[in-house]
Amino acid sequence: MTKPLEGLKVLEMGQLLAGPFCASMLAGFGADVIKIEKPKTGDPLRVWRKLYKGTALWWYSMGRNKKSVTLDMTNPKGQEIARRLAEKVDILLENFKPGTMEKWGMGFEALRKTNPGLIMVRVSGYGQTGPHASRPGYANVAEGVGGLRYMSGDPDRPPVRTGLSIGDTLSGLHAAFGALTAVYHRDVNGGEGQVVDVAIYESIFNMLESTLAEYDKLGVVRERTGAKLDGIVPTSTYPTKDGKFIIIGGNGDSIFRRLMTRIGRADFAAHPEMQDNKGRVVHEAGIDKAITDWTLTQTYDEAYAAMVETEVPCGPVYSIADIVKDPQYIARGLFEEVEIAPGDTLKIPAVLPKLTATPGGTDWIGPELGAHNEEIYRGFLGMTQAEFEDLVGEGII
Repeated sequence: MTKPLEGLKVLEMGQLLAGPFCASMLAGFGADVIKIEKPKTGDPLRVWRKLYKGTALWWYSMGRNKKSVTLDMTNPKGQEIARRLAEKVDILLENFKPGTMEKWGMGFEALRKTNPGLIMVRVSGYGQTGPHASRPGYANVAEGVGGLRYMSGDPDRPPVRTGLSIGDTLSGLHAAFGALTAVYHRDVNGGEGQVVDVAIYESIFNMLESTLAEYDKLGVVRERTGAKLDGIVPTSTYPTKDGKFIIIGGNGDSIFRRLMTRIGRADFAAHPEMQDNKGRVVHEAGIDKAITDWTLTQTYDEAYAAMVETEVPCGPVYSIADIVKDPQYIARGLFEEVEIAPGDTLKIPAVLPKLTATPGGTDWIGPELGAHNEEIYRGFLGMTQAEFEDLVGEGII
């Protein structure tokens, strides 16, 4: 089956999360991604977090469907080879500190002279312009600058992170959307190549919902509210008598009435001030106490069954150990089982989102370092065997 991005050629320059996550999404739907890695060591992600037989388990999914080539980008000969690769691709994706590509003679204006249709996707902490552009920027810092950390956690405690590098993956999503938007403009609307400038802090800022407008007109600063969502009632996480937690979202007007009736608070269901969200916000403390009083009389399974029967949105607080057993995940095919060595399999996340006619998938797992050197340098670039061997001998590839 033809995948939707087949024929789209991408050169991935960069490492770790934000840029590579973008390239992983494109590769999952058929784009031909050539990943440049540092000789001998490769992308640091290969040895990040939990290792299995010397390789990070994360690498198998992040590097899947990509072709790994080694190239010393600090060497002028390596930079020249990278320029030759850039002449033959649709998209160049990089997440270096701004100015690095220009230092190597690979700024956009230089590259478009030989490849006018090139789309250059640039991911950095603060973007390519502005007073902070030259600063190094990781996702943990960007989540603070972007406004997410300020609102994360309990009101009486310091801000917390989500437990993931969410800034990196959000910027990767923005980069993938920007890249394909630029491809459509070039190929369908007759436009030219261009730069897609993605800043990690801006990808966070773009998710801040109504906070800017509320501050601008009303001076409201959204604060940390723990498991609740400020201004929407009721929606929170409630304890059950067996020591578990259930998430309940009863903020729709008719849903609220069903919820209150089911938990024995018909008085709240009929209360004239609680018929819409504006009125419920005023009574938030009482409503949450009523729900908590009820959930503490129920086991999680009992509370969940009651909410499902009453058609009130609800759910668990899952760990990954819970996720792998959930029938919905299994039915939707969200775990791909791949072979990392003969007879040795590994579950990795399926490629998302789901497309009915042209779904994405894993053609191969994250490859060995430099696994595609000969294919790309000899086949794609047309190097002679002697040239290839000389570069290997010099440690450039």
